[in-house]
Amino acid sequence: MRYMSKMGKVLVAMSGGIDSTVSALMLHEQGYEVVGITMKTWDYASSGGGKKETGCCNLDSFNDARMAAVEHGFPHYVLDIREEFGGFVIENFIEEYVAGRTPNPCVLCNTHIKWAALLKRADALGCDFIATGHYVKVREENSRFILSKAKDLTKDQSYVLWGLGQECLSRSIYPLGDMLKTEVRQLAWDMGYQELSKKAESYEICFVPDNDYRGFLKRNVTGLEERVDGGNLVLADGKVVGKHKGYPFYTIGQRRGLDIAMGKPMFVTNIDPDTNTVVLGEIHELEAKEMVVRGLNMVKYPSISGEMEAVTKIRYRDAGTESIIIPDGNDVKVIFNHSVSSIAPGQSAVFYEGDDVIAGGVIQNKRR
Repeated sequence: MRYMSKMGKVLVAMSGGIDSTVSALMLHEQGYEVVGITMKTWDYASSGGGKKETGCCNLDSFNDARMAAVEHGFPHYVLDIREEFGGFVIENFIEEYVAGRTPNPCVLCNTHIKWAALLKRADALGCDFIATGHYVKVREENSRFILSKAKDLTKDQSYVLWGLGQECLSRSIYPLGDMLKTEVRQLAWDMGYQELSKKAESYEICFVPDNDYRGFLKRNVTGLEERVDGGNLVLADGKVVGKHKGYPFYTIGQRRGLDIAMGKPMFVTNIDPDTNTVVLGEIHELEAKEMVVRGLNMVKYPSISGEMEAVTKIRYRDAGTESIIIPDGNDVKVIFNHSVSSIAPGQSAVFYEGDDVIAGGVIQNKRR
């Protein structure tokens, strides 16, 4: 007869890093029946990159996660989701850049791959809950499960989890939501994981651990350079000022690597794959007051019924801007209280009410 915990059985995603390890050990000490799982999303050796494998998908990380589980007497499994991951996240990553947009693969992976894989395996193992080391909070209110910012706003990850549905949120536990990163490091030290407490964090895309997404695209899209090379760098009025190296290799707001001299700083303000052009402008030309957001996932409320005030974040490190969000069919029109810079189609827009996530979606376009 297996041990039955009054707290319930929880499947904990363990990357081998400090946050997920501390989360698993905290839940274990709190009396949950913990099962650890490490997800292999990508085999970096197959990407042809120049650096050795790093981040969450290498053997050292797997061993670190397994060792922590063994030392504390709970089971640990490795789940290979490379096929699902590659067939969805990486294909979307490539398609978005080829379409002239800037994708956010971590949001897509969290929403459609990792949590789906966790829930499926949780059900198979008889787990009541799933848990991760993300810095967010979840609470139930008015029959909805609401995602909100973590106590440590410098580590808050609600922006990348806006796509989680009510089923995921209802079964998710985030032990670090009420902790500061410094507290997590100290706890790891106190638990006997001194080396782990000092382990550096990785901010790279897991399948581009050398941070060279341009090289990744070149290696993984047959004939890409021949298809996109030789287009024009133009100004907003259409004046040609140079040649680009392939429009997928540029991002909105980019200043470096333009290889032109115009006597003043110039930035990428638009990318047009239909005409194979990259539009340049001065910094004020990056500003816009409106945008359209598509693919909405409602979190705090079932719907947006009319005009609503919200603080809108357009990138992970964005502090957010006060705005009005207006439903427009299946889309949302966003009107900012003041102009914002470098709105990039393909990136996520997340709407907040205080610390709570109202909803999130994908930026479709911007309007000046």
